[in-house]
Amino acid sequence: MRTPWREEALLDAFAEDFDALVGFASASRCPGGFGTLDAEGVIEAEAPIELWITCRMTYVFTLASMRGIEGAAELARHGLEALAGPFHDDEHGGWYSALVPSGDAPVEGARKEAYAHAFVILAAAAATCAGFEGARALLDEALKDQDLHWWEPSFGRVRNSWNPDFSECEAYRGLNANMHTVEAYLAAWDATGERIWLDRAREMCRFVADLGARFGWRLPEHFGPGWVVKPEMFADNPADPFRPYGATPGHGFEWARLILHTRAALVAIGDAPGAWMIDVARELVNRADSDGWTDEGVGGIVYTTDFDGRPVVETRMHWVVCEAVNAACALGVVDEERGDEEQTGIQSERFARFVAWADQYLHEAPGRWIHELGGDGAPSTTVWAGKADAYHLAQMLLLPRIALAPGFAAALANA
Repeated sequence: MRTPWREEALLDAFAEDFDALVGFASASRCPGGFGTLDAEGVIEAEAPIELWITCRMTYVFTLASMRGIEGAAELARHGLEALAGPFHDDEHGGWYSALVPSGDAPVEGARKEAYAHAFVILAAAAATCAGFEGARALLDEALKDQDLHWWEPSFGRVRNSWNPDFSECEAYRGLNANMHTVEAYLAAWDATGERIWLDRAREMCRFVADLGARFGWRLPEHFGPGWVVKPEMFADNPADPFRPYGATPGHGFEWARLILHTRAALVAIGDAPGAWMIDVARELVNRADSDGWTDEGVGGIVYTTDFDGRPVVETRMHWVVCEAVNAACALGVVDEERGDEEQTGIQSERFARFVAWADQYLHEAPGRWIHELGGDGAPSTTVWAGKADAYHLAQMLLLPRIALAPGFAAALANA
């Protein structure tokens, strides 16, 4: 059967928009890394230079360099220099979470975050696949840092944050940081061939499978010491960009995609991961779609719900629909390979619906996407302001052209 993610017109449109997105994102370059872009694509001069943004932009420009986009390689090198230079903590190890706007000193007292350190790995792994000088040394250091400070063998997951000198670890544990660490470890596996990173990624996916089954596939995000689930945590701050209350449909989609990437990596080396990975990915996508999608107002997918599936924060985030598109594509590709026409048809409908909605409501112009929308259809700043992120969009625009394994950077390098 014909599937929308294989239509040449869509693939060409996505490729053109990726190129335009890289052009828009290039304005984020600043001393020390990459800054936060406002809604017009201008750096917010008073905002700190964030590690996670610098890493994500370095990653996107590295992917762009492998697609032959002019100027992208130089931007990627700038990001790598920032990670090896002002962001690196030469005294205590690891990477500072943010630099002051001038880019020449860390923000004093900012905690070191597993979330951002995962993106150091992602950027360094992509640059290693692309052959950038110094990238493998940066990746090796970032992976060593995982064993020193982040990975908890007794749980098979990562801690959430430390104080700057790594003398005090936060008691809180979060699913978001572990989700991006799965992505980082898969990229490390692609770049190094060291099986430990693939095995750790699988272990975290297995935890999410068990967690989802316990909570009706609405994933709790927050945990106390010993990974005790705290479903009601942060109910007083539901619109937080990193620690919102409740379930996040966008993360359900994202976990589904990452589980399928992990499965594909295992299959590629001759392992038999079992049916659970497909089953769990399907349950997560079904739940995220049924809870998150709404026809009210402008439609789209809400940011968060409670654990009965009722919307809590109803703003529509660009990254959520990007991950919805990716999950439908990933699951659809697996269903195609298995010859399941009924399920392939379901994912085709989802993919087309999500893409059409995003194009109608979020796509301002080539390379320019509204990052947050209110239910009334007007741009919103409830959770995020501006256009600080090109990473989710870049992967959405590339995924239909690559296989599930290897990941984005390795697939482009192989091509």
